[in-house]
Amino acid sequence: MNGLGNYFEDFHNGQVIRHATPRTVTTGDVALYNALFGSRFAVQSSDEFARAIGYPKAPLDDFLVFHIVFGKTVPDISLNAVANLGYAAARILAPVYPGDTIYAVSEVIGLRETSNRQSGVVYVRSTGFKQDGTEIVDYVRWVMVRKKHESSPAPEPLVPVLPSHIQPADLATTIPALDISKYDFALAGSPQRLGDFQPGDRIDHVDGVTVEEAEHQMATRLYQNPARIHFNQWAEAAGKYGRRLIYGGHAISLARSLSFNGLANAFHLAAVNSGRHVAPLFGGDTVFAWTEVLDVQPLPSRKELGALRLRTIATKNRPCLDYPYKHDEEYDPAVILEIDYWALMPR
Repeated sequence: MNGLGNYFEDFHNGQVIRHATPRTVTTGDVALYNALFGSRFAVQSSDEFARAIGYPKAPLDDFLVFHIVFGKTVPDISLNAVANLGYAAARILAPVYPGDTIYAVSEVIGLRETSNRQSGVVYVRSTGFKQDGTEIVDYVRWVMVRKKHESSPAPEPLVPVLPSHIQPADLATTIPALDISKYDFALAGSPQRLGDFQPGDRIDHVDGVTVEEAEHQMATRLYQNPARIHFNQWAEAAGKYGRRLIYGGHAISLARSLSFNGLANAFHLAAVNSGRHVAPLFGGDTVFAWTEVLDVQPLPSRKELGALRLRTIATKNRPCLDYPYKHDEEYDPAVILEIDYWALMPR
């Protein structure tokens, strides 16, 4: 790496990249993440609550882990990105605790030049590990990356076939056995269990959060994500939007934190089936969110837990009382994020 990052021409199918820099996570990282997003899920907030049900202590928020792994990949994959386009087949494979060290490896699994020949789409499967080699998260993402020279020949296009969703049988295979009889629903903030939900339920998460310029830059630095588009106003003033673009993961974490209103006991994010950044988010915008229950599944391997398949929609500058989403397959202009995921909840 020379600090300039990779361009589309620098990637090839099957390429494996070991990313710098290993990161030891601490309670300081947790405190800053909570200060920025206000997450209130009890298992990740309280060592005592987590120990009571079977964890050794409170695990890190699943999206904090995801974003740290993602941040490791940015210097090699998306420093010269036009936009991060989407995610699929993401699995949270093991809990991470303060004191663990995280590192990441990616494999290029697809390439496709765009029609204007100025950029190309790079598909990568990234895997995060902790110090003992345990896999903690893996996911596929695709990102539009600038070409260094428009005239450079394009590789033969290869677009990977990805599953529509992670199967319920593949969820919750590595988290500890939990004693839900010790799960205090009053302290968790809601009496609702898995059986209180059914497909088609819609939940307006009510609150809105305005994003400040300093906050989104602090959050992105927390993950050691150096993408210039989030920080360099001097350069972005001449770009498409004329200003810094907020890292898409910021909207994801805000939507997840807002979902506590209505889904307080959906304490563990088990998998992300797909995610799409529909529109950009900027400093000064206010984020709202709502969720639809797509599926409710008991888990064959876990008597104490079940899984909700959820579609969360985040909007900017538009409350979600009427559940804005699509009109004739076109997204409502206010929608910025659509994310389809599995979350675990006590049965």
